Amino acid sequence: MPRAEKLESDEIERRLTAHPAWHLEGGKLRRILRFPDFVQAFGFMTQVALAAEKMNHHPEWQNVYGTVIIDLVTHDCSGISGRDFALAAFIDRLIPHDPSA
Repeated sequence: MPRAEKLESDEIERRLTAHPAWHLEGGKLRRILRFPDFVQAFGFMTQVALAAEKMNHHPEWQNVYGTVIIDLVTHDCSGISGRDFALAAFIDRLIPHDPSA
């Protein structure tokens, strides 16, 4: 897999317009999802984990009961790359809107 290229801040902002559920925090793309219970949260994480493994691009995430916090960053380039937006797009297809909204 070729090395990922770090996106410039204006390109990140432009791409974020297509992913309104995501925001920048600490130099990473972040999305917080709330599910009714742990089983649904874990099921979602399992789906993302399988796709992330195929993409060879893995999220940083936390799970507490029904809450999943996802941070996307590309360590190879020390910033946000197209890989992060590709994984964000996959997640958006699974959960198009914040389930707590």
